[in-house]
Amino acid sequence: MRAPTGSIVGLCSASATMFAMGMAFLGYWGVHEPVPWRRLDIVIVTLAFAGFASLGSVTWIATTPVAADGDEKVIPARRAFALGVFTIWLSVLVAVVA
Repeated sequence: MRAPTGSIVGLCSASATMFAMGMAFLGYWGVHEPVPWRRLDIVIVTLAFAGFASLGSVTWIATTPVAADGDEKVIPARRAFALGVFTIWLSVLVAVVA
């Protein structure tokens, strides 16, 4: 199997960076505080976890072995990255607005 090159490496590192930014948001936002959770808090955490799942799957999707050269899974990995970024930023937006 070839080593990942080009956009696959960039996509994987961008996914890891957004994952870390999302974790920093949850830590700063106060997910660990002892205050009882409201329904809105559960919505925010659920959106963030959905984004983490999507961002975490980017590397797996992008580096999946393929049968023939040129059949790389870059497009599905980009879609998973976009979905993860969208849901993380949506959780941030909901937390800031609410």
